[in-house]
Amino acid sequence: MNVYEALYTTRSMRRLKPDPIPYDVQARILDAAIRAPSPSNTQRWRFLLVDDPAIKQQMAPIYQENAARLFARYKSAEQAAPAGDRRIAEQKKVQASAQHLADHWAEVPLFLIGFVKDDPSGNSIVPALWSAMLAARAEGVGSTYTTLLGASRGDEVLAMLGVPQGEGWTMAACIAMGYPTGKWGIARRNPVDQVAARNRWDGPLGFSVPEPLWPGDGEG
Repeated sequence: MNVYEALYTTRSMRRLKPDPIPYDVQARILDAAIRAPSPSNTQRWRFLLVDDPAIKQQMAPIYQENAARLFARYKSAEQAAPAGDRRIAEQKKVQASAQHLADHWAEVPLFLIGFVKDDPSGNSIVPALWSAMLAARAEGVGSTYTTLLGASRGDEVLAMLGVPQGEGWTMAACIAMGYPTGKWGIARRNPVDQVAARNRWDGPLGFSVPEPLWPGDGEG
């Protein structure tokens, strides 16, 4: 797969089939992830694959509880928004997808949870987790990145996963993985010249990109 195809079409896939992901596919995803940049090459990370049905069942109500709190905030924002706000329509679409993930959390075939040591922000592992998502896309595996699992009752999650206490480990994020029920595609985004500048906050960027540059001429 062309790297640009992976970059342009790796989007959050929250509607996932329960079909298991073969170990050889998991191995390629994880091996690609650990090749990502690591600050000072310290590699203070640990990746935990979770596919045990009992553990997934234990995690499900915690994730669902945290998701419900987030959705309640979405509802408040929706009620306060002016009539016809297009952002609300898009938010509803995303929320429906996110609700599906929450409802079917225990049926997701694989979770990749990233932990970092002595980095409360969790930022040092983000490049590796994104690499895992790109590698998953190359394998036809859908994924979605979430931090909601540890938003509340995070200590319970750490305990059920056997994470050592007092050693400085932080759960950075959880990636749900599975073969998607939907189609791959290029996510809609505001054009780069609306969200980027040059030299100063409001400086002209110097170019515009009204439409996605991939696929370009001669690319499939």
